Amino acid sequence: MKLCIVTHKLKKGDGQGRVNYEVVKEALNRNHQLTLIASEIAPEIQYQSDITGVYIPVKGIPTELLKNLLFSQKSAAWLRQNRQSLDVIQVNGAITVTNADVNAVHFVHSSWLKSPAHISRIRRDLYGAYQWFYTAVNANWETKSFQQAQVIVAVSQKVKEELVSIGVPSTKIRTIINGVDLEEFTPGNTSRTQLGLPENVPLALFVGDIRTTRKNLDTILHGLVKVPNLHLAVVGSTEGSPFPQLAASLGLEKRVHFLGYRRDIAEIMRTADVFVFPSRYEACTLVLLEAMASGLPVITATSTGGAELVTSESGIVLPDCNDIDGLSKAMLSLVSDSLLMESMGKAGRSVAEQHSWKIMAQTYVDLFEELNQK
Repeated sequence: MKLCIVTHKLKKGDGQGRVNYEVVKEALNRNHQLTLIASEIAPEIQYQSDITGVYIPVKGIPTELLKNLLFSQKSAAWLRQNRQSLDVIQVNGAITVTNADVNAVHFVHSSWLKSPAHISRIRRDLYGAYQWFYTAVNANWETKSFQQAQVIVAVSQKVKEELVSIGVPSTKIRTIINGVDLEEFTPGNTSRTQLGLPENVPLALFVGDIRTTRKNLDTILHGLVKVPNLHLAVVGSTEGSPFPQLAASLGLEKRVHFLGYRRDIAEIMRTADVFVFPSRYEACTLVLLEAMASGLPVITATSTGGAELVTSESGIVLPDCNDIDGLSKAMLSLVSDSLLMESMGKAGRSVAEQHSWKIMAQTYVDLFEELNQK
């Protein structure tokens, strides 16, 4: 089979890029020929003999919107010239204007535009206006892309529901949950001291972008006020973030530890007792599965894509992400019961083991082979 994958990045360390990276590895294992159209391809993949790389540079382009527009036009031009030599084309969202066999949807801009957490509703300035325009344009592009594909892949149940809500027939949708690295993210112990974290205290962990309120760290901080002795480690760049000041104003400066942007997330997870992530809007976050794979009980919310993976045995899913009392009670119920946390952590690990990168990639390539046989 001659398979073509169109994605901005194809590498580890990038959510969508990692998904496609794993799919490429599985396709190579099955001896398929691949064409990769991308702006960034990991060297260990790019130079393999069964891969043709079509590089579309966008570095130096001033905005994401212009980068996406350039990529869309150039990738579409290449595909129009070479479509007859390809068996299956997989794209990712509103990435190109040409037809595709499979469209893997990691984010639904139409739903994000309607979300109360959208940046344009928080920032009433030029940046907020740009974000509204960016999302609106992508919402229009994605609708056309979804109509053109034979099969739509939703990366979470939440994404599937959002696709159906904008008119995509459910019969056209396959749900393939994103995977997790079960060797990198695994239960264990890491010294807190080397990370500047306090020993012998219950420790919750939050990981995410803290420059805006979308990930909902503000609700966590307000809830933390009501859970005495619980400490919180926060991973995320503090540059331009309002949350260090909020933590100080709530009298939490001694219990909230801002670690900044980090790449050693797996190590940090092995220092924590519980993972807290009630995001106000998330299509499908990798970090929930990473926490579960690390043996952490999880507190999240139904507004967080991927929350459907969190069972009552492995964590707590809040119906309202903004419920401060509900969140504080959830945190208190876990950190006051070490046996419950331990059993939930083990249950979470069992769930994560059903969603390895290998299993996910096999499911994608099975789909491509199925379409190629029709």
